[in-house]
Formats: sequence, C-alpha cells, structure tokens
Amino acid sequence: MTVNWTGVMPAITTCFDENLQINHEFTARHVSWLVENGCTGVVTNGSLGEGGTLTMDEKIALWETCVAAIGDKVPVVAAIAAITTADAVSQAKAAAAAGCTALMVLPPYLYRSDWRESKHHIVEVCKATTLSCMLYNNPVAYGTDFLPEQVAELAAELPNLHAVKESSTDVRRVTAIRALLDERLALAVGVDDCIVEGIAAGATCWIAGLVSAFPKESVDLFNYATQGKTDEARVLYEWFLPLLRLDTVPKFVQLIKLVQEKVGWGSSRVRPPRLELVGDELAATLKIINHALATRP
Repeated sequence: MTVNWTGVMPAITTCFDENLQINHEFTARHVSWLVENGCTGVVTNGSLGEGGTLTMDEKIALWETCVAAIGDKVPVVAAIAAITTADAVSQAKAAAAAGCTALMVLPPYLYRSDWRESKHHIVEVCKATTLSCMLYNNPVAYGTDFLPEQVAELAAELPNLHAVKESSTDVRRVTAIRALLDERLALAVGVDDCIVEGIAAGATCWIAGLVSAFPKESVDLFNYATQGKTDEARVLYEWFLPLLRLDTVPKFVQLIKLVQEKVGWGSSRVRPPRLELVGDELAATLKIINHALATRP
C-alpha cells in the first residue's frame, strides 16, 4: 500500500481494560470507526498512545490488531521510539513483520543527542526497512530539534523518508521546510491547535489527537481549511479550539482519554506513572468538555 501522507491521521490512544491490559476488541472497533469517518491512516503507540509503557510484545499485538481491522483500507503507522538505536531498529523490523505500512521515527528517548548522533539514529532506523518513514520533530517534548536544513540533509540521504511531522509549535517551520525541499517531503502538523495555520502555510497532513473523540469534526475542519472554505473553517475552529488545546499540555494523554470517555469512545484509564485526573483539574476539564458537547455543531 502506498502512503500518501495526506488528510487526517489519528495518533490514537491505547485503550486499557480494568487490569490495564490493552483492550484489543475496542481498539479494532475504534480504528474502524475513525476510518469510517474519513481518517486516512492511523498512527499507533506514539506519545499519546503511551508507547513508553508498552512492551515489545504489546506493541506487536497492537500493530497486528490495527492491521487486521483496517490495514487493507488505510496505512497503519508504527511509532518507533527507544532509548537505544539498536532497540529502535528492532522495533522497526518488528513493525514491518506485523504488517504495518509505515513508520513514524522519533529521536532517542532520554539522551538528548547532538545533530551527528541524531542523524545516525534516524538513518539507521529508516534504513532498517523499506517502509515509508515520517520524521517526528517535537523539540518541546523531546529536547531534540531537527532544523529545516537538517531535515533537508536527511531527505537527501534517505529515499524512504517521505514526510515530517512538525510539532515545534512554530508554523514558520512548515514554510521553511517547503522553501528548501518544495514537495520532496509531505508536511504534517502534529500540534492540534495550529492545524488551520499549518495548512495555510503548506501542510497536507494532520497527525491529530482529539480526532480520537471527534473524527467527523476533525475531518471537516481539515477539509474546510484545505479547500479554502474560510468561513466554515473559522466557525468550526472556534468551537473546537478549547478541546484542541488539551493536546498541548503535559497531561494531554489523560485529557484526551477523558474526552474519549465522555463521548463514549474510550476509557480514561492510563498506566502509571500517569494517573487519572482528580479534583480541580478534573472539574476544569469536564467544564470544557461539557460546554463543547452542549454547543457541538
């Protein structure tokens, strides 16, 4: 299957049962629902998917569940994140064997590598398979920043690097990469609350978070912005923004899972060290969610 890296691709959460084990039955239904509502791919076991809490066997089982449910319809993308390059390479090979269509490649966890080290890591992972790869640049979360010139250097060396997920929160990065590479790489927005701005700057893909609870609204917003329907996009964006901003804070996993639970498509359960929201934090989030549901377009 060819990966076009366009449209809305949910970075799905990982749903856990009462014993904090992956709920595979729900996962299959959830990803199918997302695709039925117009999503063009699914990104698994990333930061929002609590990938750092999953064992290799759990990741493989998750990939296989998603591939079985939707792998003949849209790409299933495996997030590759590890402390060591060797582990990341092993994950990439396992994802390919499990039937995944593409990889989202992150810099090393924990160790903040310099450019020479970061480049070596990304190159080794991308070369480990023939799968289409997307570089994930999120300096806010990971402390490693792939500058536009460095992205261009990677693109020149890696023929299967086809996209970059830009989550620096600086929409100027989209135009800077486009100026250097034209259409050599697809550009994806990875921050929910700057998707309209990102599309205006030239992005063609949204690796989205709140889409796991609101796929129709997410797809509609993306399409309005892409098609230049500014009035429709503005109205929907203004309604959506309080929810989309939940994707940009440290507890985004707990927040988005709570939204999913409130719309009937998930559970707020998280694996420690994360804990479910309580007290004033929970009350404030519920106020945002309840207002959104009461005014839903």
